[in-house]
Parts: sequence; structure tokens; C-alpha cells
Amino acid sequence: MTQQTNANTVPTTTNAAEILHEYGPFPRAGQIHGVTCDGRHVWAATGTQLIAFDPKNGETTGTLERACDAGTAFDGTYLYQIAEERIDKIDPATNKVLASIPAPGHGYDSGLAWAEGSLWVGQYRGRKIHQIDPGTGAIIRTIESNRYVTGVTWVDGELWHGTWEADQSDIRRVDPENGTVLERLEMPPGTAVSGLESDGADIFYCGGGASGKVRAVRRPKPAGS
Repeated sequence: MTQQTNANTVPTTTNAAEILHEYGPFPRAGQIHGVTCDGRHVWAATGTQLIAFDPKNGETTGTLERACDAGTAFDGTYLYQIAEERIDKIDPATNKVLASIPAPGHGYDSGLAWAEGSLWVGQYRGRKIHQIDPGTGAIIRTIESNRYVTGVTWVDGELWHGTWEADQSDIRRVDPENGTVLERLEMPPGTAVSGLESDGADIFYCGGGASGKVRAVRRPKPAGS
């Protein structure tokens, strides 16, 4: 474990990411673009279809034929999926698109998460995370990052996001008020993070980019737990 001080003089804890399991590659999945979890299954966006699999054994449990070239989220009932310049709200039971809103990055979006009644959208090369209104797409606020942003997730009031730049990825916990990096989990060199979701407990599911895989990474225990 190492510690360094960031620009706001808050110590940043850095550890190697502990990869617990790898799933895939999946049939027809040349790339993983987004990842989410519905409490029973993990969903992976592969470009032209959303694949659901059981994280206990990796078996595919369902597919939805949908454009899905970036982040994925689940609000407890519906899936949200970035598709080029829009975000689709999808009923997973019927595969019907119930509504669509503009994506804030206008086609340059990456990760997607649902929390606090809002959608949180990563803007990859813009190095930003936007909190947006899920009904209109209006930007509520923006958090800056110093790395290319991929997946985004919230767990226990903590905001985490993935990065992928110069063949190096990490998963980092940031202050949701100002983007200060508080904690980093460094992935092995060449191991990409292209989507990110928490299981609500002690596991992060990470898209593996062109590997076509999803990786389970151990979430560190919060300080004092």
C-alpha cells in the first residue's frame, strides 16, 4: 500500500486491485462497453446486445438485442443504456425502449450509473462525470477527473469510477463534491476497465474492453469497518 498527497492535500491510498474472477469472453462479444448488476445477474453491453450472466457460475441467462456502445445502469426496475448520442430506458422483461434522453457527451460518453434518483455519466476524453436528470438529460452538476473516465458506480455513499489511459487502468474513489482522488486500485498493466458496477457490497464488476471479459474485483472495506 502506498499513500500520496493530491492537490487538495488529502492522502490518496493506492493498492493493487485484487481480481477475484474472470467471466467470458462471451459469444459475439468482441468488446465490453458497459456493466451493471440487477441483484441477481450481471449485465454486459457488447455493442449490439446486452448479455446477462449469473456471477456464481458465469452462465449466460439472457440477451437483449439493443445498441449498447457505452455505459449501462439499473434503477431497480429498468435498464439504462448509452447508445451513441442518447440514453435509452429499457424494460428488461420486454426489451422495449420506454424513453430516450440525450447523452451529455453527445456520443463521447462512457460509464453510466444510477444513484440518488439521478443518472451519472462518464465522459471519457472529457475527463468528467455528469449528474443528469433521468427524465430530461439536463446536467445537474459536473465532477472533473484528471484521467480518462470509463465506468462509474456508487456504493454506500461512495463514488467510484474507472480510468483507462496509456494502457493503464485503475478504479478510484473520489470526493463527489470536488473530484479529489481518495483511493485507487491499480489494475495490472494492459488490463483495461471499460465499465464498472458495484454489487452493493464487496465486489466491483469491471468491463475488460477488447478482451471481451468481465472481471470481479474486491472492493476494499471502508475505513473503520
